[in-house]
Amino acid sequence: MTIFASDLDNTLIYSYKHDIGMRKRNVEIYQSREISFVTDRTHSLLEKVKEKAIFVPVTTRSIEQYKRIDFGIGKIKYALTCNGGVLLVDGEKDSDWYEESKRIAEQSLCELQKGISILEKDANRKFEIRFIENLFVFTKCENPSETIENLKSQLDCTLAEVFSNGEKIYILPKKLDKGSAVKRFKEMMDAKKIISAGDSEFDIPMLEASDIALIPSDFHWQLNDSIPRILKNDDETVFSDFILENVLKALE
Repeated sequence: MTIFASDLDNTLIYSYKHDIGMRKRNVEIYQSREISFVTDRTHSLLEKVKEKAIFVPVTTRSIEQYKRIDFGIGKIKYALTCNGGVLLVDGEKDSDWYEESKRIAEQSLCELQKGISILEKDANRKFEIRFIENLFVFTKCENPSETIENLKSQLDCTLAEVFSNGEKIYILPKKLDKGSAVKRFKEMMDAKKIISAGDSEFDIPMLEASDIALIPSDFHWQLNDSIPRILKNDDETVFSDFILENVLKALE
């Protein structure tokens, strides 16, 4: 069996701010607003992929944020949330997986707590500091590049990684990433192959853990040459459509 592991935001789903054309459908409602969409073609193709592979969303979203999404293709049995730290099975947290994630993150705990202390004093911060599932730290800042530089200068980069996504700031345990998560999931499922898709720095470990990696045209990070096959969307196709078209070809 093949696993199709995919990031969500800007990979399979797109916010209302992103132009994906008129033929689209809503997949997420928040505070009575339609905020995320997929193309009609993505919806159709994802139904077919789900029949031929183990589809597992792999996202930095929290459990609550993930559960807002409804692709309209029936139950999705597995999902890796919280950057892979939490496995949902039929919508419920897998306790064994979570305990193992906490064990992996434990060696980085002092650095995460140190990061929280730094953020508490950061004048750039404009949002509360959240310790998501006791696995990683999240907040928002006015000047993220300055905050990132400050955190990186004070934290042990061998134990914790710092990322930004726009105004969002994340401090994550070094060994708890999407790549280690999909490897654990592959072993758990006794799967033979991983096909993955992602668009950001968060996704690099997952892409590098895959047999086939799909990336957008503007992906500017360097990937390991050991990945057997890398497919880059160099045409005008919406990235999610490109992903699923190529996943189906690979599953033939």
